Amino acid sequence: MHDVMHYIHVIINFFIIGFREGFARVNAALGIIIALFAAYLMPAWNRVWAIVLGATIVHLLAEVMLPVLANHEQLRLPPNLLEVSYWRIALALYFGYLIIISVFFFIKTRLLPGGKSSKKH
Repeated sequence: MHDVMHYIHVIINFFIIGFREGFARVNAALGIIIALFAAYLMPAWNRVWAIVLGATIVHLLAEVMLPVLANHEQLRLPPNLLEVSYWRIALALYFGYLIIISVFFFIKTRLLPGGKSSKKH
């Protein structure tokens, strides 16, 4: 029983740290722009998982491609691409985008006039 509780705490801590780290990473200019565009494109709540996955992939690609496009540097993959730390950061980004895009979509549909889910009489 002690081992089970230990693993449950490890999993809970992973999600808590992931949400905190992912939210911090998304809260930069690049993340906010991607999240706003993703929330604008999202048609309904049931598509949130796919939209968030797409936003995460766009963010990871942008981190690789922005130095190439802006500074004419050579294309280089992240050095830790095959390590667990990179994929932990990617999962944290996913959690961060899940929060931010959900908030933006809620604002879009409930608070702004003419949102996609507003009922017209």
